[in-house]
Amino acid sequence: MSVLRSLESRLQGLVEGTFSRAFRSEVRPVEIARKLAKEMEEHKTQSVSRVYVPNEYTVYLGPQDRERFKGYEDAMVKELAGYLLEHARRERFALVSRPVVSFATDDRLALGEFGIQARLVQPGEVEEIPPSQGEQGHTMVYSTAERVRAPLEERRVTPRHAQAAVVVEGRRVVLGPGGATIGRSRDCEVVLADANVSRHHAEVRPLAASPHGWGVADLGSTNGVKINGRRIEGVQALSPGDRVVLGTSELRFELD
Repeated sequence: MSVLRSLESRLQGLVEGTFSRAFRSEVRPVEIARKLAKEMEEHKTQSVSRVYVPNEYTVYLGPQDRERFKGYEDAMVKELAGYLLEHARRERFALVSRPVVSFATDDRLALGEFGIQARLVQPGEVEEIPPSQGEQGHTMVYSTAERVRAPLEERRVTPRHAQAAVVVEGRRVVLGPGGATIGRSRDCEVVLADANVSRHHAEVRPLAASPHGWGVADLGSTNGVKINGRRIEGVQALSPGDRVVLGTSELRFELD
């Protein structure tokens, strides 16, 4: 089980009894985890011998979303901080202190929107780190709008064809019933060495609305996802034999 999937299970446990009802169009904890890792990767600072990443992260939520997290927010920030620490270790990033995650309310954010501000804050004098990195960072705003277009149950549905696979780089990777994340990061189920592929580029997942029970979603990648030569937005159904292009890598989707 990947670290992200393990985190998702723990976060789901924190909100047991409300998760499936409360997070239809609202922000999901695992979505925050993915974007925190993305912000860590996109705010790297190269020094003489190390690659430093931010150690403080503020997650901004709209009033309605913030209200949903009452009662388990403290436990959630600990889980998210632990996930960022593990992510930094796996990618061999340098941290000047243990990651800290906090939540704040921003009345300008609508339901399903959240912002992340990442900063590298120096606890003391660290000679190698450029001093400008301790300044206030830019806030990146994300939205769940694309995900909400498909029903929440699509992740949990059992596809009509239980065995799906992708063929890539001469190998055939059989997907589990919950699908697989594809990207350059080592915590993906399908890891690609293509420099044009984002660390968490796309996800092949069960999709109730698809004739064959499966679909692919772009996870906010830099270079996008194409199916049979056409770039997709959000979630797109898959058929056996479809060619899925990520960066300069091509995968073929198959069903047994």
